[in-house]
Amino acid sequence: MVMMSYLGAIGAAQREAMDADSRVIIMGEDVEANVYGTTGAGKSRAVEGDFLQLYGHDRIRNTPISEEIIVGAAAGAAMTGLRPIVDLSYSSFLYLAMDQFVNQVAKNRYMFGGQASLPVVFRSAMFYGLNTGAHHSDRPYPMFMNVPGLKIIAPASPSDAKGLLRSAIDSDDPVLSFEACPLWSMKEEVDEAEYRIPLGVGRTVRSGSDVTVVAVSGAVPEAAFAADQLADEGVSVEVFDPRTLVPLDVAGILESVRRTGRLVVADPAHRTCSAASEIAAIVAEHAFPSLRAPIARVTTPDMQIPFSPALEKQLYPNRITIAAAVRKTLELSAAA
Repeated sequence: MVMMSYLGAIGAAQREAMDADSRVIIMGEDVEANVYGTTGAGKSRAVEGDFLQLYGHDRIRNTPISEEIIVGAAAGAAMTGLRPIVDLSYSSFLYLAMDQFVNQVAKNRYMFGGQASLPVVFRSAMFYGLNTGAHHSDRPYPMFMNVPGLKIIAPASPSDAKGLLRSAIDSDDPVLSFEACPLWSMKEEVDEAEYRIPLGVGRTVRSGSDVTVVAVSGAVPEAAFAADQLADEGVSVEVFDPRTLVPLDVAGILESVRRTGRLVVADPAHRTCSAASEIAAIVAEHAFPSLRAPIARVTTPDMQIPFSPALEKQLYPNRITIAAAVRKTLELSAAA
């Protein structure tokens, strides 16, 4: 076990995959970081800093500043035998390649009757909470959950970032990896040896008996902190991290809710049609008899993200708003 940052763990996973399989390549804007500098507040150097020297230009490819071309080229490369890892930088940039994602990447295996697979990973960083304004602060994973054919991971710790990315690279289906910038500096002990975390298997971050908090991506450490605070008040909170949104660990979520009888979902995305909405609907459909209080969602309001640091800070789920939702849920169940 060694201490790794979130970004360092992503770099370790990519290095392992490239050492293990010569078909794995990295492509994106400024991924040749040791030659062309850094992007995204140092992201490229932290993740791919010396990859060009290790693997050469054939496997580390700088691309034009055109997301539609990048995604289309990666899809074609995957269909013809390579296993690309694509660094798309800001998650907001995914919109520029929506036709490629929705009409090509997600559909081609089906459209060609299974004759071609698309083993490609698209990495992007959600730059919310950093005062980058509305154009760069999106958390767009819910809209991609609505596209059949795409797998989606949202690691919330260095260990998960490494293990989930290795599984994503091994997958013969396209995988979108949404990485929350507020987690970049997080460090923990990570296994140096190769390991994989299966897609569709969540983890229990904190065990508890009074209420389940299902937290997504950057909301996970905030939910864990809220659970620790609430423990001092005598409230036992179970924190469950789905880790992947497609496939979703429905069984793990339902098992937790049936045990605690209460559910709060913390999701940094906008409220309408969010991951929180889907999780709430699944629990309402399949575990309603176990519920002792209404389901609560802690999400970002349906509004554009302001540039103002003071305004933006109030929008996303945090330890205070999550703890408040837990207390209200307990009060409602007691009143009932």
